[in-house]
Amino acid sequence: MDLNNNKREKSNKLLPSDFYYDKFGNMVFTEEYHIRRGVCCGSGCRHCPFDPTHTKGNRNIHTSIKK
Repeated sequence: MDLNNNKREKSNKLLPSDFYYDKFGNMVFTEEYHIRRGVCCGSGCRHCPFDPTHTKGNRNIHTSIKK
């Protein structure tokens, strides 16, 4: 059994604060989830924190978000 793989799977589980459902029933991921995920999926997410936004593989967090 690969323990590193187990740790990775556990960290990928969604938390209740990672998403919400909009009025059309679509799951919307929060900015915090995207930051924790660490890379843009390129799907045009509403709360994409990456700069430039919606660029698959991008890991640069927008400067207005960095703390």
